[in-house]
Amino acid sequence: MTLLDIWVLDAPILRQDTTLVSGVTDSHRRLIDDMFETMYAARGIGLAATQVGRLERICVVDVDKARYALVNPEIVTSDGEQTGEEGCLSIPEIYGDVTRAQRVMVRALDRDGKPFEIDATDLLARCLQHEIDHLHGRLFIDYLSLVKRQAAMKKWRKLRGKDKSLTRTIEPRDAAEHHDRDEEL
Repeated sequence: MTLLDIWVLDAPILRQDTTLVSGVTDSHRRLIDDMFETMYAARGIGLAATQVGRLERICVVDVDKARYALVNPEIVTSDGEQTGEEGCLSIPEIYGDVTRAQRVMVRALDRDGKPFEIDATDLLARCLQHEIDHLHGRLFIDYLSLVKRQAAMKKWRKLRGKDKSLTRTIEPRDAAEHHDRDEEL
């Protein structure tokens, strides 16, 4: 498996809509494996294809040992409301409170192209919504108020300093440690 670079805020690909996968291939399965490995190394709980520079409608999540590879995911139903802090592997060290559905039903294909559904609540529901948003060019900061979004952007620019690169390289680490609480979506 290969650790992939993660595209960061200001990279145009993060604002692009992805394309449906017409059939899951070995190439897609390799991408999924690489995305899981990259997500774990980056201490995340979710990762979308756009974040690694790809336009296929694919994301991966692992919340509380519920691990899913989702191809062509779509939210079928949603219910309730929850507000909680979110972060993002593409905007490291920036966090904000986002209101999302408390419960979602997501339909997708698995890594073998077989359809399945997930009835998710709480953090898993939040993570699925966050990653599916990525697949449609939306970021969690889009949900912040104008003032909070401007503050987040100011902090991001300060953290970045003169670094204008559009990707960040993820270093290898022990994937077994990925369940630590300082993880980002």
